[in-house]
Amino acid sequence: MLRTESTLATVWVIVLRMVELHGIDPQQFMQELGVAPETLRDVRARLPSRLADMAFNKAAGLIADPAFALRAAQAWHPSNLGTMGYAWLSSRTLHTGLKRMERFSRIIGNKFTYRVIEEPDGLRFAYNSGRGDAPIGHAMTDFSLAILADMCRTNFGSELHISEVQLRREQPDNPAPWLEFFACPIQFGAAQDSFLIDHETANKPLPSANVPMANTFDAILTEQLATTFETDLLGRCKAHLLRELTSGTPSLNQLATALGMSQRTLLRKLGEIPLTYQKLLDEVRHELARRYLDDPGKSVTEIAFLLGFSEQSAFTRAFGRWSGMSPSTYRENSVG
Repeated sequence: MLRTESTLATVWVIVLRMVELHGIDPQQFMQELGVAPETLRDVRARLPSRLADMAFNKAAGLIADPAFALRAAQAWHPSNLGTMGYAWLSSRTLHTGLKRMERFSRIIGNKFTYRVIEEPDGLRFAYNSGRGDAPIGHAMTDFSLAILADMCRTNFGSELHISEVQLRREQPDNPAPWLEFFACPIQFGAAQDSFLIDHETANKPLPSANVPMANTFDAILTEQLATTFETDLLGRCKAHLLRELTSGTPSLNQLATALGMSQRTLLRKLGEIPLTYQKLLDEVRHELARRYLDDPGKSVTEIAFLLGFSEQSAFTRAFGRWSGMSPSTYRENSVG
């Protein structure tokens, strides 16, 4: 079980391609950091996050361009993100894809965080490098948001319009590289690093969508998350609930027993997140509901029972609380 901060080794291939685009010998760059080539070919290998800090510090010292990390958008490939990369490609909408990235981000790296925020003007995807306002944190933000923006463009199409970008870094002397890449208004010196996509764009069905494949990948990622991170309480709770919901609503006691702790201990640990058992159950049900509703072969009544509701009306009311719309409206918007 993993206890240290680390990143998926295959993500480093993106870093090496990025520095190569800036004229740096990737093999020498890697050797000087002490990373063995065979490690990057092992889909299960992970590297300490401190090595990522060293890599970005080194790259910043060798490359004069302060926007150097934006070129990561030209260097990524789905295989570099493991199962997550292919799950992303099969996502039904950008909304479900970004939520998938949020949920399983720890598999890619467990020092940074992703967060999807519903706002009146759209869906905001926020990134926290875990490095505060250190220069490498800003470079890692450019790296990550550039990749995610390009992933969205890959799935949606080149006509994707990002409404707004917020960056914690102070406005650089020449903001042109950021303005050209994101092609939208940018707020420098912001409270968080994020980009905003309008609701219509975020929920538009994607031509690359493959719901059965996405569901298969989700199952693989759920197990991977639960088995890789012993200390990831939230991931372990969700993995258990996802497995058990189709057999009925798991009780708090059943969940605590599955995790090897008392109800009181589980409630205390959830409270530290902070999260209640009901909120956790609602999050898992909402996630599964969207997944099932994306499958036209399942009726709303069938989905209600699969999620542990005794009748369809109770599911309809709950889904309205979660998403602000009925299950049928969500389904109509998804296929329209």
